[in-house]
Formats: sequence, structure tokens, C-alpha cells
Amino acid sequence: MEKYELQKLRDLPIEGVAERLGLQVTRHKCLCPFHDDHHASMTFSIKRNTYRCWSCGAHGGPIDLVMNYLHKPFLEATKWLADENNIIMSSSLSTPLSTRRGAGGEAFCASRYARFFEHPWLSPEARHFLYDERRIDPRVVRWCRLTSWKDKQGVPWLQIPYYDREGKLIGIQNRNLTPLPSPEGDKKASPRGGLEGVPRFRFPQGSECGIYNLPVLNRLRPGETLFITEGCSDCWAMLSAGHKAIAIPSATLLKPADMKLLSTLNSELSTKFGMFPDNDLPGERLFLQLKEVLPGLIRHQLPPDCKDFSDYYLRSKNNCGASKIS
Repeated sequence: MEKYELQKLRDLPIEGVAERLGLQVTRHKCLCPFHDDHHASMTFSIKRNTYRCWSCGAHGGPIDLVMNYLHKPFLEATKWLADENNIIMSSSLSTPLSTRRGAGGEAFCASRYARFFEHPWLSPEARHFLYDERRIDPRVVRWCRLTSWKDKQGVPWLQIPYYDREGKLIGIQNRNLTPLPSPEGDKKASPRGGLEGVPRFRFPQGSECGIYNLPVLNRLRPGETLFITEGCSDCWAMLSAGHKAIAIPSATLLKPADMKLLSTLNSELSTKFGMFPDNDLPGERLFLQLKEVLPGLIRHQLPPDCKDFSDYYLRSKNNCGASKIS
């Protein structure tokens, strides 16, 4: 694991991590889960991104909170954080490197998987996720060639292909569609993450999952706006809203080749770039990073109660229609 990847996990908002764990945070306080607490002894520092119990002394950052609350060792805690926050780590916390690239570092075998996307098939779980939960336009699903499958344990997966600009398959991201029960048991369901022991994401060996939806670049007209989103789900929402978009894996630093590609679009096509950064620290960091490469990048502010563009799209779709998004 690289240092910058570890820092991304440490930068996750501490109160958001606490809420993912099932803690009830009110005015930067909650009942301490590490002793028999009745007076909200645990406080959260937004500035330092830490927690501290003023009764039992428990303290630390996001990773420490997960380790102590879920009784997980360091690596399992970082894996949980990455999976829960849709962060794809280059060193793959969610899938062993030997599984992704093969013990001998084998290249991705596109011919083995390309046939799966020739005639995409959506399971009931995939249709529910895409059309009912996310309200994605069917035309976007067809354009992105999304398909689905179930493994031998019956776990449903959404299969997301990554293509280069010429339309060559270069990677696959498999997304688990099984809701993961919350740490409290059956009181409520946390965001989709899979069954116990099943990762949220899987990648075939050698998969390259960098910038998503690169073929859309061939449809750009000079001076047209291209939106940069965080993760595939936000990209689908932006496309469904009627805009051209690509996606950067959530909270993942861009590769030099990706930076060069975006700069080239800016100089050769006078492409305008827009972004709705996620309402969290990693989203802000990603925007500032992109702003260094693309000085003309336009920031579009999400409403305070929307965590990301997918959330904004759903609310706009339900209330006013996706055409209202600007």
C-alpha cells in the first residue's frame, strides 16, 4: 500500500466513518461504544479528523475507529474503509494483488471477457439497482455495456467494462449487488458491500481501471463541456442527465498518462471541464488536484445535503426531472 493511498483513508471524514459503523452522531458527539456510556462522552474534531472519549480515553482517527469498533487488524480495517467508501486502491485493498494481476503479473486477457459484453444481460438485482435505485437511463446502460452475473455462491455482481479511447477492453470492475448488514445486525442496512467475507469489488487479473468512459471523448465537439465525476455511478447519473462525462475512480490519484490526456483535450479541442466534487474532504482534494492540471476547470457546488452527484441526480429526477440539472 502506498503512503498516499493510506492518507486517503485517513482523510475520510471521521463523523461519516462513525455513522457508517452505526454510531449516532449529534452535534459532534455520540455515546462511546467502548464502555457503558450514557452521556455522549465521545467527541469528534472536524479540524483534526479525530475522535476522543473523555471518559475511557479511547481516541484516534478513522482507521483506529474501525479497528477498535469492528475488532479488525489494520489491513482488514483499511480494506473495510476502502470498500465502504467506494475507493479503489491501486494496490488493491479489496482484492489481493495476486488475484488481480496473477502471481506472475499476467496481462489482462481482453479476448476472454469481451464476449460477455456483446449481448449484455441484466439480472433482477442489476435491473433493480440501475433502474429503480439509481434511475439510470436505459440508453446509458446500453452505451456503457453494463452486464451482470452470479457466482457459485449465488452472489449477484454488476460487471462494468473499461474501454480505452479506441474501444478496446482494458479492464473490468465487478460490483457486488448484495446489501451488507450493518454492524448492529438487522436494525438497518448499510450501503451495498456484499456478504461477510465477500469483497465489494472484484477485478480480473491485470485489469486497468483508470479513467472510465473514454470512448465518449471521440464524440466531443470543439468547445463542448466534459464533466469529470467520481466513480462510475456518478458518471452514469451525469450521462443520464444529458451531459458528456468521464469518471475518475473515487479518491484515486490520476496517473501521469491520464493527466496528459486531459491536458491534450484542453489544448486541442478547447474542451471545457466541469465537476461536482463530492461533499467530503477526498472530493475536495480530487478537485484541487484536477484544478492544477486544468486551470479552467469549473466547480459546480452540490447542495449541502447531497453527498455526491448521484444523490443530487436522484433528488432532481424525483422532484423536477433530470433536465433541470445544470
